[in-house]
Amino acid sequence: MLILGINAYHGDSSACLVQDGKLQCAIEEERIRRIKHWAGLPTESIRWCLQYSSADIRDVDYIAVSRDPSAHLHKKILRVLSKVPNLGFVKNRFQNVSRIKDIKLSIAESLDLDKSLIKAEVQNVEHHRAHIASSFLLSPFEESYCISVDGFGDFLSVMRGTGKHNKIEINDWVEYPHSLGIFYTAMTQFLGFGQYGDEYKIMGLSAYGNNSFEDAMSKIVKLKQTGLFELDTSYFRHDKQGVDMVWEAGKPSLGKIYSDKLCALLGNPRNEDEDLDKHHSDLAYSVQAAYEKTYFNLLNNSNGHNKLINLSLAGGCIQNSLANGKIYVNTDYENIYIPPASYDAGTAIGAAYWVWNIILGNKREFIMDNPYLGPEYSDKEVEALLVKKKLDYKKLDENELYERTASELSRGRVAGWFQGRTEWGPRALGNRSILADPRNKNMKEILNSRIKKRESFRPFAPSILEEYTGEWFEDSHPVPFMEKVYLVKPEKRNLIPAVVHEDGTGRLQTVSKKLNKKYYSLIKEFYKLTDVPILLNTSFNENEPIVNTPAEAIDCFMRTKMDLLVINDFYISRI
Repeated sequence: MLILGINAYHGDSSACLVQDGKLQCAIEEERIRRIKHWAGLPTESIRWCLQYSSADIRDVDYIAVSRDPSAHLHKKILRVLSKVPNLGFVKNRFQNVSRIKDIKLSIAESLDLDKSLIKAEVQNVEHHRAHIASSFLLSPFEESYCISVDGFGDFLSVMRGTGKHNKIEINDWVEYPHSLGIFYTAMTQFLGFGQYGDEYKIMGLSAYGNNSFEDAMSKIVKLKQTGLFELDTSYFRHDKQGVDMVWEAGKPSLGKIYSDKLCALLGNPRNEDEDLDKHHSDLAYSVQAAYEKTYFNLLNNSNGHNKLINLSLAGGCIQNSLANGKIYVNTDYENIYIPPASYDAGTAIGAAYWVWNIILGNKREFIMDNPYLGPEYSDKEVEALLVKKKLDYKKLDENELYERTASELSRGRVAGWFQGRTEWGPRALGNRSILADPRNKNMKEILNSRIKKRESFRPFAPSILEEYTGEWFEDSHPVPFMEKVYLVKPEKRNLIPAVVHEDGTGRLQTVSKKLNKKYYSLIKEFYKLTDVPILLNTSFNENEPIVNTPAEAIDCFMRTKMDLLVINDFYISRI
């Protein structure tokens, strides 16, 4: 049986293919179209998934869509009747719903087929149920508490439930207009970061501030004893006026979310080109602190539903790795599963498995412990391209490849590292990475000036051999998908200054030989040379989606000042 899962007409559009319960492949549309957070129908992702699996759309049994226009319909209607949002907002919402309903026709047109040839049954899965499914149903847990925290989806921003075997019981939720994601996005805009998906910049900036706006934040977000929360919606525009949203084919965008009342509380919003100062970093810290207070209230106060030790998390807000790294300290959960794409892209997988496990009743047999789900390229394809580009290259055996690359990294060189299948999710996890020496205190500045061209307050990540995590970090729980931030041990911080943030933390990736043999072997070779089992790892890109193909990797290498490029076993050096 074939199930095509899709996240459509929303930011981070994506597709996956599940065959007889096993996840074959998954990719975001942005990786193919080269537009960050691409929104719309993921036609190229659908096409690639079918091609990779040697399948035809006519072979697909179910199309699982991670949106359900009929969910909470009566509340949506009451909402429209009781409020007077701007006409553009209403029009956008109805257009979005109509596209979801006609999705089989849209897929058929994109593949140049008659709709009648697609026999698949379309199953619409409520947005937050798809989020929860993307975590629990693919986790190693037989039983787990499940939480989804997002901006909005099908009228909800939070859903909490209990998963057991192949069943998920929904316990409670938070409805529109109250949303932790909206709060964080509004504050991101207020601080001058207006692009869709800029929330991670607040996490980076918060390390430089203190909680001087704590009282102001408590006026905006109100916690409940049940673990849920409310916003004082007078500080926002989305409740009464609506917010312009663009989900057309291309880059998604959101209009201004915060109201004039927020400006009266916090002062003037920052302009995009305005220098950052202590006021801004203190505000970022206070926003993050308010988020964490609300987040841990959600996790700890389950309204009497359970006392489980396992926790499955998903939703756009679960990309907040700074908060995730504090879960073990601030809760009683012993085991946590966060998928590599907890944000909206991951709902494509969640919708597919909701159909497979919940609707069809199949047993859970697949655990997503591997994020490498995208394309890979043969040596023949890579070499043909290197010849075409007239690059001077050498093909090395694996041991020589690790030794030479590690040696160059230890001497301060910067390498583009392109191996195997593209990662699923927002992080480069050793297959589409730019690598450097974490011991070099100047490396952050070198990378930003030569390649990344990004804000100085944003940290770079450490990839560490899994077995050494406890020696270098205050927490030793594995972090295979770079989904948590841990404190670096104080005595180790001066040894790896390039990957230690202002607050002494690092957003780490633990690397095991089982999961990624090549990347593990490279870090181990670097360890032999330096006594440091860590490499600086950042995404292989330059203000664009992470590179997906060898051609994109070569183009990025050639237009930046990387020293080395390693694709498969091919080694290219500028030196």
